[in-house]
Amino acid sequence: MFVLSFFLDLLYNILERRNTMKTDDFDYYLPEELIAQVPLEHREESRLLVMDRDTGKLEDKKFYNIVDYLHKGDVLVLNDTKVMPARLIGEKEDTGAIIEVLLLKNIDGNNWECLVKPAKRIHKDTIVSFGNGLLKAKCTGVNDEGIRNFEFIYDGIFYEILDKLGTMPLPPYIKTKLDDQSRYQTVYAKNIGSAAAPTAGLHFTKELLKQIEDIGVTVCYITLHVGLGTFRPVNVEDVTKHKMHSEFYSMNKVAADILNKAKEENRCIVAVGTTTTRTLETIMSKYNTFKECSGWTDIFIYPGYEFKGIDSLITNFHLPKSTLIMLVSALAGKENIMNAYKHAVEEKYRFFSFGDAMFIKKNK
Repeated sequence: MFVLSFFLDLLYNILERRNTMKTDDFDYYLPEELIAQVPLEHREESRLLVMDRDTGKLEDKKFYNIVDYLHKGDVLVLNDTKVMPARLIGEKEDTGAIIEVLLLKNIDGNNWECLVKPAKRIHKDTIVSFGNGLLKAKCTGVNDEGIRNFEFIYDGIFYEILDKLGTMPLPPYIKTKLDDQSRYQTVYAKNIGSAAAPTAGLHFTKELLKQIEDIGVTVCYITLHVGLGTFRPVNVEDVTKHKMHSEFYSMNKVAADILNKAKEENRCIVAVGTTTTRTLETIMSKYNTFKECSGWTDIFIYPGYEFKGIDSLITNFHLPKSTLIMLVSALAGKENIMNAYKHAVEEKYRFFSFGDAMFIKKNK
């Protein structure tokens, strides 16, 4: 009996390992030269890979062709967050050691959660000074993975000081200096608070948005302040064991009413970006309807998730083994996504923040 039980347990463990969704399953080959270092001169001139989310069929287009795939009655949902000049370089008051601080999220008042390099130098009560003391930060809490809580000390208006001392926090894979800082903002950025841009929106111009509205598409806005949850790497083998970092979101009544009416009338909701997707899915999962609300979300969407809020998605090409490639795989199927990425590499699409776009569309 003991032997039988042992072998049954062994068989169960083998099957469980085989069925585990592994982070490596979302890896793909990407030549370094395909990582876009600078934005194109004209936002809407990016390439657009259109994919049918059911069949996986692909079409190579330009981003301005998005107008041909949107229809009267559709709702286009954009994230109107604005990127802060969130990267600060300062020095420890006691030793003069150079410290880099990236603001991630405002906890309350002058208290911020930050990513610090080198984090091992920053302990509770350590003070970091920026701009010859124009701004100071006192460490109030020590967390894992280089995260520290700071209370900022200053005279005047915080965001004005940040504009003086901070720089745009470009991702580490972008090595080229960005001459025009506005190119890392969407043209509709409004609510300041992000540590990174919602990059799927970078392709839109005001003229293109007007074209879209002119064909009868309703455009509405939500806010999700992009933080560590969006770009934090997955460091566990089993996808389901990954923990997302929480990010602040909000939806106003105007957007909620537009989206609920579209749902009632079975019209297509097109999310622009994974941040918009996560906001809409968070609200629908929590309330089973869209409503005026705000809060923090750590929703993690991966294959097996049942979408409740969106139908189609405009997005960029994402890093291998990231939570974002897992999200798009949940929407369109991992095999379809991996095939699309292989095609994009072969066709030399530009990848990541300043790269080209995908439109994962629902069949009408």
